Amino acid sequence: MIRNLDLTSLRSFVAIVDAGGVTRAAGFLNLTQSAVSMQIKRLEEMLGCDLLDRSGRKVGLTAEGEQLLGYARKMLALNDEAFHRLTTDVHEGEVILGVPHDIVYPAIPQVLRRFAKDYPKMKISLISSFTRVLKAQFARGECDVILTTEVGVDPEGETIAELPLVWVGAPQGTAWKSRPLRLAYEHNCIFRQGVQAALDRAGIPWEMAVESDSTRTVEASVSADLAVHTVLAGSEPPYVERISHGGALPDLATMKVNLYVAEPAHSPTIGVLAEMIRRAYAQGKGRTVVQERELRLVQS
Repeated sequence: MIRNLDLTSLRSFVAIVDAGGVTRAAGFLNLTQSAVSMQIKRLEEMLGCDLLDRSGRKVGLTAEGEQLLGYARKMLALNDEAFHRLTTDVHEGEVILGVPHDIVYPAIPQVLRRFAKDYPKMKISLISSFTRVLKAQFARGECDVILTTEVGVDPEGETIAELPLVWVGAPQGTAWKSRPLRLAYEHNCIFRQGVQAALDRAGIPWEMAVESDSTRTVEASVSADLAVHTVLAGSEPPYVERISHGGALPDLATMKVNLYVAEPAHSPTIGVLAEMIRRAYAQGKGRTVVQERELRLVQS
């Protein structure tokens, strides 16, 4: 016998998890606390298990609740996407997306194109800056969704990809062979200190040959073989190439690509945009960490 999960109850379940309790979830859903509690009770009775751990001062998840949460988010996202796509005329306004310079390509243009097609009356503005700047803007409420590149992730964020940093230089260039190694970075680049530390550990002398606030300046300098640079694997800019250094340069850290979504959202399309970004990365817009390690072994 086929039984159907109730989307309204699933939405209450997810709201409790996101809000940290039944009371706040009820306010978020514009329902009474008893109504939300009843929906969760019905959901637990249908599944025959407890979803919420009520033994502590704060509401937590049981093992079954943790398992259901992922399914619930996917089901609600698909429901909302279908509903919003068929009622696009009611969506007007602006969504602001912030993305670091170095990961705009290749995923973001496809996401923007699809979002604009599905929600033609919504204006989507793209801000491209450094992770530190974007996180500050997000904290001030100036962005609805941001991507970041970080070693870790804050509690309100989620990691949607992990990719290694790779060395890049001019096509058939030789700057990577020079000692001290000539580096090119933006002033606020979050990668530069970790790269410098890796070179120090490897005993490779280096110097900052190019420093700029402009990503274009750095790319132009690297493509002219004046210095080398590092980017996340899969996001190499035009006119440069990954350096096949054969172990002459150290392997670099793996960085997280994190997604932050404003809560509460002023438009349901914000959640739709976030889900589009998740899917873009899940569908292989960049190589996996394992694939990158295999590629580096081949190159060395």
